[in-house]
Amino acid sequence: MSDLINILPDSVANQIAAGEVVDRPASAVKELLENAMDAGATQIDLVVKDAGRTLLQVVDNGCGMSDTDARLCFERHATSKIHRADDLFAIHTMGFRGEALASIAAIAQVELRTKLSDAELGTEVRIEGSKVVSQQPTACTNGTSIAVKNLFFNVPARRNFLKKDSVELSHIEEVFRRITLIHYDIGFTFTSNGKLLYDLKAGSMLQRIAQTYGESYRQRLFNMEEQTDIVRIKGFVGKPEYARRTRGEQYLFVNGRFIKHPALSAAVEKAYADMIPEHTFPPYFIGLQVDPSRIDINIHPTKTEVKFIDDHALFAILRSAVKKAIGQFTLATELEFNTPAELNFAPAPKGYIPEEPKIKYNPEYNPFERPRPKQRTLTEMFEQPLERIPVAPPPMDEPVKRVSGNECLQFQERYIVTTLSSGIAVIDQHRAHERILYDRLMNGEASGPHSQTLLFPINCQFSAADAELFSELSSDLKEFGFGIEAVGQRSFVVTATPPDMNENELQPFFDQLLTDYKGATMQKFNNRSQSLCASLARQLAIRYGQVLTQEEMQQMIADLFASPMADTDPSGHRIITIIHPETLLK
Repeated sequence: MSDLINILPDSVANQIAAGEVVDRPASAVKELLENAMDAGATQIDLVVKDAGRTLLQVVDNGCGMSDTDARLCFERHATSKIHRADDLFAIHTMGFRGEALASIAAIAQVELRTKLSDAELGTEVRIEGSKVVSQQPTACTNGTSIAVKNLFFNVPARRNFLKKDSVELSHIEEVFRRITLIHYDIGFTFTSNGKLLYDLKAGSMLQRIAQTYGESYRQRLFNMEEQTDIVRIKGFVGKPEYARRTRGEQYLFVNGRFIKHPALSAAVEKAYADMIPEHTFPPYFIGLQVDPSRIDINIHPTKTEVKFIDDHALFAILRSAVKKAIGQFTLATELEFNTPAELNFAPAPKGYIPEEPKIKYNPEYNPFERPRPKQRTLTEMFEQPLERIPVAPPPMDEPVKRVSGNECLQFQERYIVTTLSSGIAVIDQHRAHERILYDRLMNGEASGPHSQTLLFPINCQFSAADAELFSELSSDLKEFGFGIEAVGQRSFVVTATPPDMNENELQPFFDQLLTDYKGATMQKFNNRSQSLCASLARQLAIRYGQVLTQEEMQQMIADLFASPMADTDPSGHRIITIIHPETLLK
């Protein structure tokens, strides 16, 4: 029997290693940007074509490399940052394994140009699929330029697994943000298919956040800072009113590196307990500085998962720091608004006669008359929440008929209780209104003249990718009563809105609209129009906690039962629950 075990060729081994480090264009972007920062660059330019399939190029003004280093950097485990095993626990750089360039060169055509600051000429190295095609002197600027062309050209199976360009570009943009948000002392540019998406200048962290997400974020965040023997915390956390129903701008960094750590993320969110609605998530941009010897970042090829020696202590410190920052913001706001006006001690004018004080009283008040006992409402008579009452789902094959002329009860400012022919109906007021609005939007009842012109137009700003998507959606939004005009690459002016819309909530409204549209919940709809209608209806519908008059409840029920799908909202959630007489008898 012949031997079965063979030693893989270097080209195959490099391709296997590449699969661990580079699974899509965004992974290559991450490795190249980290190498540029380790080179001490103060300006880094990223150029992308066809979402990285055709070209990924990173140009930096760092220290550059010698002729020998330019060739050795493409060898596996060739690194300038690790000399012995103990160095793994004292890492201060972004890259350290020496796998990035070797992995990228194994699955792409790479062109490297680099020059030391004191050298007359630089070096150009061309590699295709781990094979060195050429190396020669060249004239170039100080620093390094590395171009990755035709990624996965020799691994067609992996190339076929790439998503469409818009998806891959969004992954590249997310990697770009994860790096640039914490390295705000470095200038970055990001160009895609010849269009400049980002031009970030070196500055403070708050300036970088505003450059990335828009100037409106300056008012959405407040500063936090904490210093202990274990960790130094510095960053910004969002005001509670800007919490969203989906996870968005939530960034946690350790020693300048973006990480995913469920426990620390939970610590931030727990600090907002009882301050934000359930199932909403606050934005935050938090940087931690920890002794490298007390952290292990070498447990995953992408280095986004880490382990801490002091997990529990970090959790408690981070939660307390966020709570402290929120408390300081709340106290400062109260002091600002509760500051008494300056007292006016100016002398009274000559001949001024002060008005005689008058005593106001109720002449009909009788102190000997007993007050009538307060009439208990049906809501107060319930001894347990409505959700605990056993209910039977309404049979979907039977028509739901309401007994006309009956009054409605609003329960917990969340449900409308009324009588049907088959029992007592409990209606979710938000979902019911969402269904009504969705049907109106789909039928075109909210388009055309049904809009209000704003006295003062509102300026809204977005990130580069969101601005491009918002520009595509603006024509559809105009059909729903919005007046939108582009005034820059990432800014839009809103001149009109649908009736009864709060103009002060336009920016978060559009942010949530884009989040919904990009999210998985919108994929169940057949086209963009349905997705937009569903998102608009969800945001414009009345909220839980809003008190309704008897006339408003009656009208809502009438409008709901006029819908051909009155039992569920556009996302498929149940609107009506019926309690049958048999259930009440039990």
